[in-house]
Amino acid sequence: MVLLSKGLPEPAQLQRQIGLRTATALIVGEIIAVGIFLTPAGMAKALGSPLLVLLVWLVIAALSICGALCFGELASRFPEAGGGYTYLREIYGPGVAFIFGWMSLLVMDPGLTAAIATGAASYVTYGLHLSSRGNQIVGAGAIIVLALVNIRGVRLGAWFVRWLAILKVGFLAFMVVWAFAAGKGNWANFAPFINQRPGAKPLIEALAIGVVGAFFSYAGWWDVTKVAGEIKNPSRTMARALVYGLLIVMLVYVSTSAAFVYLVPMEQVTNGQAFAAQVGEVLFGVTGAWLFSGFVIVAVLGSLAAIIMSAPRVYFAMARDGLFFPAAAVIHPRFKTPARCIALQAALATVLVLSSTFDQIVSYFFFVVLIFLGLIVFGLFLLRRRDTAQVIAYSTPGYPATPIVFLLLLLLVLFLLGAGQPKQSFLGCAVVLLGVPVYYLVFKQSRE
Repeated sequence: MVLLSKGLPEPAQLQRQIGLRTATALIVGEIIAVGIFLTPAGMAKALGSPLLVLLVWLVIAALSICGALCFGELASRFPEAGGGYTYLREIYGPGVAFIFGWMSLLVMDPGLTAAIATGAASYVTYGLHLSSRGNQIVGAGAIIVLALVNIRGVRLGAWFVRWLAILKVGFLAFMVVWAFAAGKGNWANFAPFINQRPGAKPLIEALAIGVVGAFFSYAGWWDVTKVAGEIKNPSRTMARALVYGLLIVMLVYVSTSAAFVYLVPMEQVTNGQAFAAQVGEVLFGVTGAWLFSGFVIVAVLGSLAAIIMSAPRVYFAMARDGLFFPAAAVIHPRFKTPARCIALQAALATVLVLSSTFDQIVSYFFFVVLIFLGLIVFGLFLLRRRDTAQVIAYSTPGYPATPIVFLLLLLLVLFLLGAGQPKQSFLGCAVVLLGVPVYYLVFKQSRE
């Protein structure tokens, strides 16, 4: 049962206004961002085989869908705002949920928001030749505008996210069709198709780079569960939206990677930025850099809009539970949105953009995010064992194999991250654990 914050006159309720199309668009919009121009370059260079690139995209997509199916059951059991926070609260108690919310509130959500906004602003800066301070102002402005759009109403924010996702996928589809139909590339770039070409990484190292890169590219699909409190018929809609969204992303990634390989030989790949510029030049000539900059801005704004829409629901859920300040649980009387939570996230992200100190912070905490993701999916076993009498509207297909397969993938990625960046991983865990004394000294006592 959800515990309400002290001082709230009555439960604040979000309205269920988000349907299947918008929920799917949220997933597609948040996942597909600037990474689609960066990850294929690193994967192609390391793997050195078109077949291996294809297999990595397909396998990681299938494993991500396993995790999405598990989240679909959790959303059916707990159809409330908050996503992972809500599931951790119901499975492990308020302490673990608070630590997750602490990490989301202070670092991960504003950090990701700031990073994405700065990414979009950098392309505006490229076109207008702005200074570094101008880049910061553009990034902060993007956050503020999108926050105001989401405060204005769920329907307006959902409409914005949906159409940005359509534009994003539409442009990528046009790029793929144009690349092959106009014969802008060379089919010889796919040879050898199976064997690794000279200059590629050793197979095990190459697969490690490919797996981590692909997992990062698919990451973020779980964020749509944060708006479960505003999803129509969540027990039916959430799982379908997660699967549909991941399938669309998989098709986009596979087809876009194929077009990139067709347009630019693997041996000419140096880094992601140069790779994107090469693709733009091959497709559109000297104006390619401008056209690609415009598209990247649209793509990144779509991800930014999706994050600003979904992330504040965690703080709203925390406030309802007495784990955050009660004022955050207040719904705007006119727009029916958690306006204060949206404004809080936007303010923190704006500070990060203007201070330019967030790049390494985000990398420190991704390791911790994956740990929480594993705890959430593992909690499905605990719920099945504990709540044997509960009638489940949606059950995870293939249980228990489905969560086991996903957890094995997660352990692999955690191992690769920990081995590759031990200092950042340890520091991320240490900083997040600072939330433990905050919980016991401030919020735990206020609940008793």
